Amino acid sequence: MPGPIRLVLAIHNHQPVGNFDHVVEEAYQDSYKPFLDVLENYPAVRISLHNSGSLIDWIERNRPEYIERLKPLSESGQIEILGGPFYEPILASIPSRDRFGQMKAYGEHLEQHFGKKPRGMWVPERVWEQSFTRDAVAAGLQYTVLDDFHFKNAGFGDEELYGYFVTEDDGRMLSVFPISEHLRYTIPFAEPEATIDWLREVHEKQPDAVVAFGDDGEKFGTWPGSKQHVYGDEWLSRFFQLLTDNQDWVRVCTFSQAVEEVSPLGRCYLPDCSYREMTEWALPTERQLELIRMNRKHRKEEDWPEIRRRLRGGFWRNFLVKYPEAHEMYCRMREISDRLDQLVRSNPEIEQTAIFQSARDHLYRGQCNCPYWHGAFGGLYLPHLRNAIFHHLIEADGLVEQLSGKTGRWVEISSRDINLDARQEVRIASDQLVAYLSPAKGGHLYELDARGSRVNLLATLNRRPEPYHETILAHAAGQLDGSNETASVSEDIVFKQENLHLKLIYDQWARKSLVDHVLPPGMSMEDFRMQGDFVGEAEQAVFQTTLKRNPDRVEAVMTRRCRWEGQSPQLTKSVATSTAAPSELEIAYRFEDLEPGKRIHIAVEFNFSAMAANVENRYYYAEEGNNIGHLGTEQDLHQQRRIGLVDEWLGLDASLETSQPAGIWTYPLETVSQSEGGFELVHQSCAVILHWDFTPDSSTWETRLTLNIDTSAAQARRLAENPNSKQIAVEF
Repeated sequence: MPGPIRLVLAIHNHQPVGNFDHVVEEAYQDSYKPFLDVLENYPAVRISLHNSGSLIDWIERNRPEYIERLKPLSESGQIEILGGPFYEPILASIPSRDRFGQMKAYGEHLEQHFGKKPRGMWVPERVWEQSFTRDAVAAGLQYTVLDDFHFKNAGFGDEELYGYFVTEDDGRMLSVFPISEHLRYTIPFAEPEATIDWLREVHEKQPDAVVAFGDDGEKFGTWPGSKQHVYGDEWLSRFFQLLTDNQDWVRVCTFSQAVEEVSPLGRCYLPDCSYREMTEWALPTERQLELIRMNRKHRKEEDWPEIRRRLRGGFWRNFLVKYPEAHEMYCRMREISDRLDQLVRSNPEIEQTAIFQSARDHLYRGQCNCPYWHGAFGGLYLPHLRNAIFHHLIEADGLVEQLSGKTGRWVEISSRDINLDARQEVRIASDQLVAYLSPAKGGHLYELDARGSRVNLLATLNRRPEPYHETILAHAAGQLDGSNETASVSEDIVFKQENLHLKLIYDQWARKSLVDHVLPPGMSMEDFRMQGDFVGEAEQAVFQTTLKRNPDRVEAVMTRRCRWEGQSPQLTKSVATSTAAPSELEIAYRFEDLEPGKRIHIAVEFNFSAMAANVENRYYYAEEGNNIGHLGTEQDLHQQRRIGLVDEWLGLDASLETSQPAGIWTYPLETVSQSEGGFELVHQSCAVILHWDFTPDSSTWETRLTLNIDTSAAQARRLAENPNSKQIAVEF
């Protein structure tokens, strides 16, 4: 008599580091809690459950009763708790030492709660590379679960995947289960009977088969319309009841049970891959559109489903090429990881100190995957998620400075290839700020960390084409036919603001700071905003750089010969800081060999992110100190020597002063992106452009700028909230 088919149900619950409390609470009430409410009524249904460490961290602080509910279910074997890396990083984006460290740390954390270490792991976003095998095994894990798409890209057919396999790397062996893409689309979207019927077909073909479902727990209540479908219409109860009624031939078990009861089908080596949709999102936008158009053209053809399944998309790491802003976070994260590793290598005992462990935990939190990429919605486009990453990286960086013995007032400057582009970048640091310059890319200031408020004021995001922008444009033109594959996540196309098609402006240069422009005389702010015909060599020019070091002052001096139309002046642009004013950057521009009497219009662009717009306690002020409007307002000021931006919630005041009176333009930079609820406009940064339109009377012109970052309000607030707080002592 044939044995039962084994069905493994793996539920993955995750919330990113830095997500809003009310968003996580809503997911808890709509998905995580009601799922357990239903599951407890069906003891014959067993599941493998993964909660990411960032979600568990929130649950421990806000909903500890959830942990208490899980404990007896874990003890009875109805729920198997899955492990993995603690804060849900893409494993391909972090060093091997951190993969091992995160997996080991989360295993120990789960053991404290549930009395046993997890045997299996959830791979974040199922982004897989073969070398992860050795890290997982070293961390004590025995199996993992990936998509059947991985296996099909290794040459397996559908009917060869009703079980699990073993793989190895450097002799370390790991069991790997394929997730059925078919089940990912029927659960919970098709009627429960459809899944039962499909399982019956598999059972008839292959007795003793093992079939795995694995997907986001948010599908069960948080996704648009799913709460009513799953709980209101009792989809989940009906599904679990059908599984219970058919348990004579469908055995719902955990991964660990399957490993113990069934032998592996064989050995496999899987290519670098993720789930199918992720590989498509990793493609450049134009390549994505080609794939979408190909699908539209051929989808009604009989052979297309078979051809479609064999098409491969891109490779996750290329998100770091597609989105330079993600690469900046990646390189900053790697820098801190490297510095922590160097500290341990030079003094192994330091790893046991509280300050080191705190720094490493902040590093791990700063590796959470969500803002490092963008797919159907959210991710990189959400400023609060990017800001959360930088918050933890900046916190970790400050602790590393303490571990390195820095105290009191200090400044330093260094250069190396920080962002892995085969060019030298410059790092200027003090006890109050960290600034990164890119001399080979316009001499831009591309990161500016305010230590006191744990904010990177240059966590900006360029406006660029995305495939779903086609839907917005087609809708505006009245050309949607209801079959556009780039439409919103839900079936309905929803616009959170009107006329979003008019906001689809794409940037031609990096929206950073110290971005130089040579403009047509008389150019207006509106023409500049629309990026008229002025972009030239200034935005991307290469500078020769000299570093100057004194105990109390450091400076980067960048020089180049300009190539303007009709003249070629020498530009010297310098950036300095000192122990006398460690929260300031002293910036100097000096032009030599100008043609006297010839009118010029030059501009220096700054961008400030992390500060919200359209809120009354976030505002601009003019040189007299008066409030001139919230940070979403446009300003066209004349002959000004100072402008400032205040975010009272962050406790941050950023001001710019110039020795030469300037015209000042300000306006918000907003992206049009897709969320679970529809298309929306998202404020990314405030553009502040200082410009001088004049006719020089000599061959030399210069101005001095002071960029001051005042975080005293943030530091005072932190002290008031915890007056007994002290720096963690470094003990060896």
